[in-house]
Amino acid sequence: MAIPMLRASAPPGHLGALFHFNVKKPLHLQRLPCSPTELNPVLQTQTDEVRSESGLSLSVGTHLIPHPNKVDKGGEDAFLVSGCNGGVIAVADGVSGWAEQNVDPSLFSKELMAHALSLLGDEEVNYNPRMLLKEAHAATSSVGSATVVVAMLERDGILRIANVGDCGLRVVRGGQIIFSTSPQEHYFDCPYQLSSESVGQTYQDAVVSTVEVIEKDTVVMGSDGLFDNVFDHEIVSTLAKHGDVSEAAKAVADLAREHSADLSYDSPYSIEARTRGLDVPVWKKALGFKLTGGKLDDITVIVGRVVGPQESSDTR
Repeated sequence: MAIPMLRASAPPGHLGALFHFNVKKPLHLQRLPCSPTELNPVLQTQTDEVRSESGLSLSVGTHLIPHPNKVDKGGEDAFLVSGCNGGVIAVADGVSGWAEQNVDPSLFSKELMAHALSLLGDEEVNYNPRMLLKEAHAATSSVGSATVVVAMLERDGILRIANVGDCGLRVVRGGQIIFSTSPQEHYFDCPYQLSSESVGQTYQDAVVSTVEVIEKDTVVMGSDGLFDNVFDHEIVSTLAKHGDVSEAAKAVADLAREHSADLSYDSPYSIEARTRGLDVPVWKKALGFKLTGGKLDDITVIVGRVVGPQESSDTR
């Protein structure tokens, strides 16, 4: 998560004033934001074969684009992809406000994802994303906090999801979104988060969902850098243009990056900000101005396509 870049847009002939809102911080300081793992290089695109010998599994493509000011360290988002069971995918979004205390916000999310990866296969967390969050959080010693979403696919087609905060997931079938996670927040721009401090949330606060998926369904997971800048219908239309999961992940991430830097774009984030009362002064509204713009942020996109055993064997 990062500082949103919004502006007041106006009818033709008027100039908009640029607005900077610094509202995302760690919870105990009333601030919030997102973080990456050593598993993700900058501007990474890759396809991971996480298919099983029998039943359904995932073919996964990933793409990560750091915030423009965080390219040198790879941003603060972290993700994992594993072939455990039918496939496991997860994204953690480090809270960037920790940088105000000279804490690297990426460390918490990186360590959280590293522990989650190491715990896969343990009986206690098998097929249980909430328990995976519990154990990974308990093992994480870095100072910081992160929002997170985890999805685990069983070979019978049951997708189990747990999310804390505003990282999200969509399931697309036949050009329609059939399932969406909902963000959790204390107030606008202050999402739930797993933290190194007791003031944060725990695995018990995770929203757990179960979705039955079928062959050719597509799972789209991402940090809020995706969902704050791209509407669901744009995700669906972009997926329709790309049969390869890696190409699809890159295309969706690139679209989010393009929108994030567009000060005239009426993004999901700017629309939400206006509904929560963050807008231009009344006198500017009278002149036709409104708050618009994308939100510069780390952007992580994971696209997973559900495949069957026959397709898996055919593509090896």
